[in-house]
Amino acid sequence: MAEQAALRDARVGVLDVCTAAVAALPVGGAGMSAMSRDRASHPLCSTDSVSQHLEELQLTLGEGPCVDAYALGSTILCPDLLAGELQRHWTVFADAALEAGARAVFAFPLQIGAISPGVLDLYSSSSVELDAEEVADAMAFADAATLLLLDARISETGVPFDTHAPGTGRPDAAPFDDLGGYRAEIDQATGILMVQLGVGFEEAFIRLRAHAYARGTRLSVVAADVVAHRLRLPPDTAPSDIRPPETRPPDEES
Repeated sequence: MAEQAALRDARVGVLDVCTAAVAALPVGGAGMSAMSRDRASHPLCSTDSVSQHLEELQLTLGEGPCVDAYALGSTILCPDLLAGELQRHWTVFADAALEAGARAVFAFPLQIGAISPGVLDLYSSSSVELDAEEVADAMAFADAATLLLLDARISETGVPFDTHAPGTGRPDAAPFDDLGGYRAEIDQATGILMVQLGVGFEEAFIRLRAHAYARGTRLSVVAADVVAHRLRLPPDTAPSDIRPPETRPPDEES
């Protein structure tokens, strides 16, 4: 990770974790998304166009290994998206990911105790299984990313990350180095829809996702249109039924 950061002439960040993971494991790309229960989730970084598309795709659809890994707090390993149980579990994501060029996807939650800032996703263009050692290495990369994000959070705000523990709040904070404009724009668009539609945060984000899904457009593009006032959703627009699927691991599907 230090070598990757040196090539960028920057301090070590989560992008270096993703790049190092791709170099160390039998995968073609990696991406990472910040996940939260009380604000819009958003991509943090990706190593190529396919992984970038997979991150946005899962957040737009509200389904996929990334979503399940965060909800369950456990690793989701999908060696072949053509498997029937995965096609049934992720009715839209599986085919969309295959079309994007991913055949296998692996999701590792970023978490230390109750702290869970996001998910590390790895993909392969061919069917592949990670052995026990490779899974352990991927989990080590996820742990490193968690520590990097937590350190950045504390140094910027003096307070720790969002947690799952009851009664713990998540104060606003400055973005991380690898975040770019995703969080600010998606958060801003969600806030605008809250005011325009007179709804709460969750409903506003669902409607933002629903519009992106219905139009076959990336979530970030729709958010940019809302912020620039090029798009205004009518108040009677029904929220789409694309909430996250049942949060059971694929191997527990009946």
